[in-house]
Order: sequence, then structure tokens, then C-alpha cells
Amino acid sequence: MAAFHGRLLDGFFIRPFYKMMLDKEIGLQDMQSVDLEYYNSLNWIIHNSVEGLDLTFSVNEEVLGQTVEHDLKRNGASIPVTDSNKREYVSLVIKHRFCGRIESQMKAFNEGFNELVPAQLIKIFDENELEMLLCGIQDIDVKDWQTHTNYKGDYSPNHPTIVNFWKAIYLMSNESRGRLLQFVTGTSRVPMNGFKEMYGSNGKQLFTIENWGTVDKYPRAHTCFNRLDLPPYSSYDVLTDRLTKAVESCEGFEGVD
Repeated sequence: MAAFHGRLLDGFFIRPFYKMMLDKEIGLQDMQSVDLEYYNSLNWIIHNSVEGLDLTFSVNEEVLGQTVEHDLKRNGASIPVTDSNKREYVSLVIKHRFCGRIESQMKAFNEGFNELVPAQLIKIFDENELEMLLCGIQDIDVKDWQTHTNYKGDYSPNHPTIVNFWKAIYLMSNESRGRLLQFVTGTSRVPMNGFKEMYGSNGKQLFTIENWGTVDKYPRAHTCFNRLDLPPYSSYDVLTDRLTKAVESCEGFEGVD
């Protein structure tokens, strides 16, 4: 009803939820900002041999205090996971984790939502734009943002690159600030109590800027840690150009190393 009446939601969903609203495929990268430990486990499976781990195409879940085995595919409990089929296994685990367990609820939500807003009207948006459409962009207090930002490497508030960074932020429109915030943290929304209450996948995690890479690189984001890896650009113009292109194209997103 909020969307129908042009009202903004006072809150937000996790990013995969918006992708499900758009009927887009959920991937391993989507797990990263939701459950880092689980993401790391699945990522390990992708990049290492699983021979000898005795994994099958099933998962164990606790339901009403009891452990229940759920097949990820027909007769999954009897199908071993091997190095040749492990990517399918990871894909099915993610699909079950995000979609399978709430399939009926998500179907009901989408049916109700699409009665008010036809699906074809939101298909033109990506998940980032849909979040902004539904939740809007708050008036972002740049001074509060600047006050509650951490620096890594040899960056400090007085470093020339950081001075140029905040100059760029102050001169941006509020929408552009929201897009940058979304690029780095996964959401354009600021916690109710301001930037001091920002949380990452490991608990409280302030917005962080780290000196990383060389000036020919684009900035990159680690949404799990609310961290922006920012090369030490020597000029304001280069910084704004690279930052804008990274945010608009997500060219700098590389996830967690």
C-alpha cells in the first residue's frame, strides 16, 4: 500500500529480497552480505576439493526443535557431492536458503504486491533501483558520516585523497550520496541513530576507507565490512571520475578477498 500511495517504506529488506521481487537469480555473491560465515563455507567448497567430505545433495535444518533432512534434488541424500557437481550443489543450497524455505510466503507477497503494482512496471529496475524506489533516500548527514568513518592503510582525515573524497561527497546530490552508500554498504539507508550505528556481517562496523591499489584501478567495495577500497588518486577530478564510474557500473565490486 505504501508503494501504491507513493509512500516510502520506513525500513528495508535484504538485497536478495528485491532480486526475488524482480524474479532474478540469486547467486553466491548475494549470500555475502547476509551470512558471511555461510558464504565463506560455500566459497571454500567452490575453490577446494570436496572429495572425502561426505557431502550429499541434502541439508539438515532445525524445525520445531527437531533436525530434519531436506533433499536439494530428488533423492539428494543419496547423491554424493563431487568436484564435478559441487557448483550445482552450491547453487541449490543458495536457492533453497533464500527461496525454497519461503517460497509460499514470497509467492503470496508478490501476488499481493503485483495486484497494486503490475510486475512489468518494476521489471525495468534492478534490485538497487527497486530498493530506492520503495524506501527512498534519506537526507544523508555528511558531517555525521565523516565523523564516524574509519581509515586504514596510511589514510587519515588529512590525507590529500581523503580530503578530496569528502569534498566530492559534500558537492554530491543526496541521491548520488545514497548510491555511493549503497555501493559500499549494500543499502542506501542510514541507521536510525546515524552512522555510528552501522553494522556489517560481523557486528558493529563503521564506514571504512582503506588505501588500496594503484591509481589505474577503480575503487572497490566490500559490503560485508562497509569498506571502500580507494586508490590514492592524486587529483580531485580523477577521484570523482573513477568513483562515479565505479558506483554507476559496479565496476569496482569485487567482494571479499
